[in-house]
Amino acid sequence: MADLEQARAAKERLRMTLKGRSDVRGIGIARAADGYQLQVNVARDHTDLPGAVDGVDVRVRVVGAIRASA
Repeated sequence: MADLEQARAAKERLRMTLKGRSDVRGIGIARAADGYQLQVNVARDHTDLPGAVDGVDVRVRVVGAIRASA
């Protein structure tokens, strides 16, 4: 179980790890049943992303390409 402060620190570390990857659409913090987790939105499915960062679980969500809408 991660509290909000742990999740924020882990998010920053993960952000630096994934910096420059064109397939990553966003990194955020999401509520989990027992605290908080990280959520990584990606363009396509990946198996090379970590399952946890500093004890904070990472959930990967495939969102596809992001396009502007009118």
